[in-house]
Amino acid sequence: MATTKAAPKTDNVLAGAEQLARTAAEHQAGDFGVGDHLGSELNAERVLTHYFACPHPGYVGWRWAVTVTRTPRSRTPTVDEVVLLPGGGALPTPSWLPWSQRVRPGDVAPGILMPTADNDDRLEPGFTGGEMAPDEDPAEWSETRAVAAELGLGRERVLTLTGRAMAAERWLAGNGGPDNPSTHQAPGCCVSCGYFLRVTGSLGRFFGVCTNEYSPRDGKIVSLDHGCGGHSDVVADERGVELSQPVYDTITLDESLFD
Repeated sequence: MATTKAAPKTDNVLAGAEQLARTAAEHQAGDFGVGDHLGSELNAERVLTHYFACPHPGYVGWRWAVTVTRTPRSRTPTVDEVVLLPGGGALPTPSWLPWSQRVRPGDVAPGILMPTADNDDRLEPGFTGGEMAPDEDPAEWSETRAVAAELGLGRERVLTLTGRAMAAERWLAGNGGPDNPSTHQAPGCCVSCGYFLRVTGSLGRFFGVCTNEYSPRDGKIVSLDHGCGGHSDVVADERGVELSQPVYDTITLDESLFD
């Protein structure tokens, strides 16, 4: 017949050790401070935890947990541990994520190195030198690399079709794509603008670079069907300086015409 384990009885010695627990919490808390006593919980026989509020504004809903204990037949409690735990309504720290999932566009700042995974779907091997390792024969390696670079095979990794497709989708959905207020109010598309410089390669079928210094997209990728108010076909109707009308001399006779 299965028996159930009886719950531990109330320990008056540990329950009365509130001041001991508060002193331990204050020693651990420092500038965080210790607030009101929130109660206690009997964890096991001769093991009890006192809870205190944490008044720090950055830890709303958190509480100090001070566990006290005593030896058998002893009336003197001692502190076992002091920890800061989230309570009901607390804002806990987010679940841990590897760095590769935490990085966001634009996070690579000056001085920061971002390694590329070997299995990155956006890249595939370009020229790698075959079975030759660069440390086996540095001279031959350098010569081979020079020839490969001259043939346009100098990069060890190049974009895959997936990488190009991901870039195209990102650019089309961004500020340089066709679906934004700038394009909707533009007098024409970039493909017909004199400031539009088409990129090379397969992406040149859809994208180019803006070269108009007055445009908000200057030096940035734009799609063929993007547009802005700086289109080259927008020509001023009049000059900046009003010129006088030409004067025709109909009185003086130029005799050199009859020489």
